[in-house]
This record gives sequence, C-alpha cells and structure tokens, in this order.
Amino acid sequence: MSTLLTAQSLRVDTAFGTLFDSLSFTLKKGDRIGLLGDNGCGKSTLLKVLDGTDSPAAGTVALAGHCLMARVEQHLPDAIFPLTMLDAVLAQLPSTERDSLRWKAETLLASMGFTPQDMLLQSSTLSGGQHTRLLLARALIHEPDLLLLDEPSNHLDLPTMLWLEYFLQNWSGSFVLVSHDRQLLDAVTNGSWILRDKTLHYFALPCTAARQALDAKDESDAQRHKAEQKEIDRVTASAKRLATWGKVYDNEDLARKAKQMEKQVERLKESQTALTAGSPWTLTLRGDALRADRLLEMENIGVPPAPGLPPLFNIETTRLKSGDRVAIVGRNGCGKSSLMKLIWRHFTDEPAESGLKIHPRVSPGYYDQTLHQLTDNATLLDALEPFAPDPQNRKMALISAGFPWSRHGQKVSTLSGGERSRLLFVGLTLARYSLLMLDEPTNHLDMEGKEALAQTLQQFEGGVLLVSHDRQLISQSCNRFWLIEEEKLSEWHDAEAVFERLRESAGLVTSTAPAITASAVQSSPYDDLLERLVALETLLEDDLARKPKHQKPQLQAQWRKEIKEIEAQL
Repeated sequence: MSTLLTAQSLRVDTAFGTLFDSLSFTLKKGDRIGLLGDNGCGKSTLLKVLDGTDSPAAGTVALAGHCLMARVEQHLPDAIFPLTMLDAVLAQLPSTERDSLRWKAETLLASMGFTPQDMLLQSSTLSGGQHTRLLLARALIHEPDLLLLDEPSNHLDLPTMLWLEYFLQNWSGSFVLVSHDRQLLDAVTNGSWILRDKTLHYFALPCTAARQALDAKDESDAQRHKAEQKEIDRVTASAKRLATWGKVYDNEDLARKAKQMEKQVERLKESQTALTAGSPWTLTLRGDALRADRLLEMENIGVPPAPGLPPLFNIETTRLKSGDRVAIVGRNGCGKSSLMKLIWRHFTDEPAESGLKIHPRVSPGYYDQTLHQLTDNATLLDALEPFAPDPQNRKMALISAGFPWSRHGQKVSTLSGGERSRLLFVGLTLARYSLLMLDEPTNHLDMEGKEALAQTLQQFEGGVLLVSHDRQLISQSCNRFWLIEEEKLSEWHDAEAVFERLRESAGLVTSTAPAITASAVQSSPYDDLLERLVALETLLEDDLARKPKHQKPQLQAQWRKEIKEIEAQL
C-alpha cells in the first residue's frame, strides 16, 4: 500500500507542560484509524499538527505528493455563518472556479440528502446533524485521499449518527477519526491509535479490541514491573548488607562490591518497565433519595422552545420518583432540551406551568449541554462555589480531577470543551442532589468517562432525567424511556424497542445515503436490506455487550434468524 503521510518524533508543548512527545507513525492507503484518548490528552491538537494548522515544538510531518488531505472541524467557522449552505461549500474553492463548479457542489450536497431548498438555508440556522454533513461536504468538495475527522458524532441524533456510520463504511478513502463513540469506531475502523501518557499506542484492531489489547499490555507490564521491582529490592538489600559488612570489618572488597551493586540498582531502575499513570479522575455522582411517592409530576402541559411560543409537544400525564432513571429520546428539534429547560425554569424562576408539580424538598442539579452554568470570567476555584461553599473541598476536588493547584486561578473561558465538561461534573459530584437533569452529558466525555457515568447513574439514589443519543449509556443506565414523536410524549420500558421505533420512524431512506465522492450515489435495490442487516447486527451486538442476566436470548435468536434470511437474499 502507498504511503500517504509520515510523522517523525512529534512533540507539542503547552503552558502547563508537554502534551505529547516522540510520536512517530505512518499512514497508508486503506488505513481507517480511530484516535482515542482522555479529554485534554491532545487528540485535536495532533490533527491540527498533521494538517499544518499548528506547528510542533519538534518533529516533522511529511505528506505524500499524490495525497490530498482535508480536516473536518468540530464546528463551522464563524465566517460562513451568514452564508447559505451551498455558498459555504463553494467558499472552499478558488473564486475563479466557483461558478463553473457550482454543479459539483449541488450534486455533492444532494447526494448527502439535502434538497435544493435546504441548500439555501443560512449556515447559522442548521441543526447539529446538518452541521456535520455540511462540514463533510466542505471537505469532500476537494475529493481528498485522507480525511481528518474531529469528533463528527457530537450533537447528532440517532438517525444522523447511523447516516455518518454508513458514510464512513462506504467511503473509499482513508481517514483518522477522533471519537468517543465505541459503536461507531468498531463499525468503521480497522486500526486504533490510543494517545496516553504523552505517547501513542498503535493496534491494528478496531476500538473495543484495541482497548482490550491495551488492558492486556497494562496487565503484562504490571507483572513485569513487579518482578523487576522484586529484583531491584533484592539487589538493594544485598548492597546495603555488603556496605554494612565493609564498614564493620573494614573490608575494601566488600565496600567496592556494594558500590557496584548500587550502580546495578540504578541501571535496573532506568530500564524498569514503565506503568501507565492512568486516568486523572473518576466520575462519581452521589444523590439523596427523598421519601416521597413523586419528585416530579406533569399533567396536561405543552412544552414550548421558549416562553411565549407555541408548544413543540404535549404531555398528558407522567411522574418521576426516586430511583427512576428516565431517558428522554427523539429526533433533534423535537423538544427534549426544551423540556429540561422548562423544568429548570420552574426551579429558578417563578413557577408558570400549573400542570408541573415538583416536591418542595427536591434539590435539583442541572447539566446544560451549552455549559453556560459555569461563568466564563470565573476562576476554576470560584466556578465551583455554588456547588460547595468550603474552598478546601473545592481545591481537593479539582486536584483529584486532574486540575493541579497551579491551574486553580485559570479562567473558565480558557478551558477546552472537554475540560469545561469535566469541571461541571466535578461540581455535580461535590453536591448531593435528589433530582439530576443531564442534557447531552456525553458530548465532551471520553470513553472512560461515559462508562463511569453509566455506572454511577445505575447507583444514583435520587431521580434522573437524561437527554442523550448515546445508545450504550441509555441502555446501561436507564430504566424508563420517554419517547417524543408526533408532538406527543409516550412511555416505554425497553431501550431496544425505543431504538427500533426511532429507526422505523426515521426510515433512513436511500436519499440520505452517504456520498463516496462528489458524484451522486445511485440507490441500490438492496439498500433497504443492507440497512436492516446493519440495524439487526447493532441490536445483537448491543445485547451481547450487556451482562448475561440482562440479555434477551429470545430476541437474540429472532435477530440471528432474520440476519441469516437477509444474508441469503443478498
């Protein structure tokens, strides 16, 4: 396979120390790499170094002459907000070519599921899913050989997430994908880079298998380190014993041997197997259970996007009690976040909805996906004051979360999205709430953070309202499901049934099939079968990933049977 890109001895420094050092690797044609790592470890920075946006403190990046590379950013540049979707794509081309290649941009956008009317929408008005597809279109207009994708799955609803999965599976080029979505990475990658301890670990395996391989390496390293330490302790004890004897008996030979053994100890320590520093923080949320039959009750209310506007959907009647962990699911724009904001306004402002009743002793905690609860101009220490009045508690919490004392005076506005999210979770961890409201909490969480969140929510004693499109988090942590569709809220009690309902309602029609190049993709008579096959395999994989006592053997048998039938037809 031909080489697309080579990096040698890359190092990047920040004001708080070295981000990573001595990174060397080669990207070849056909490589589909998932880039994994904790928040703040330097994944986005590495992509910027590869495409030349940032310069490393040391090392070089060489791009093959035949390789065209494009980076898909996390956010649309502010400069294109006033532009229409079509003009935002054309802006990537030289001004002299825009008129002659207008057809190419229109064809590309159409193949990604946009109608001619959509193409005239102002970029600033687009949904999260439309943002992602527009960012991809801006990169694909150049027909690149190598794509660098920086967390493209953030802010996507389930149908758009599946669209992105189909796109990456069918795209013919190579890519490096930064994502914290395990299912997406497993479905589309053939290799993994894990950025940890300022270095890069490579495995020719998709995400789950690569993480298991790294865990196995860590275990092997720990055993080797233990054996080496045992030898170091033995030689150290011998050296001390010989040194003592040399002094007692005034024996120069024994003293000389002791010195030699001390030097041997230094050599052994220098060559000793290094152990991972591990994650700097474990997410834990502690709640208080109120002895009441309901924390929250809603009856005959409409949920508007903002006060004074017509409702997006209506609620007939529903209740929430301690121990209930409710996932609120639906397409983007259906009103999930609006419901959370309505409940929060009831706490913070004058109650306005007569049909919304909340227990007077409820203490609510709110994770707003915009992270606006943290004041930009506040220092890290001061930003946590509403959650914990005692400054000593705040200092210790920050240090244990990976924010050293030297950063406690840093402004919140200077934090990355992932660090800002971590800071808000530190605040929620310090407080004890009886009702926890989490609006898209996984947008900036790394993989370990998502797994820790699922585990801590299972043990949360209060009530939980969760808005998320993360299938794994919803399945593992919630026991009730509110589905918003057709301007109504309905109650469900099985996560897989909700996901299947969303797939059916979305349709995932072939008009939104992914674009392989700038040429329009022709629909295939087998597309529906292929989509159903992917959906069934996802259902089966998700169920098998559960603990045995939570699995559904009858459904597994039914899914396997249908998979075999579809494979026979294909």
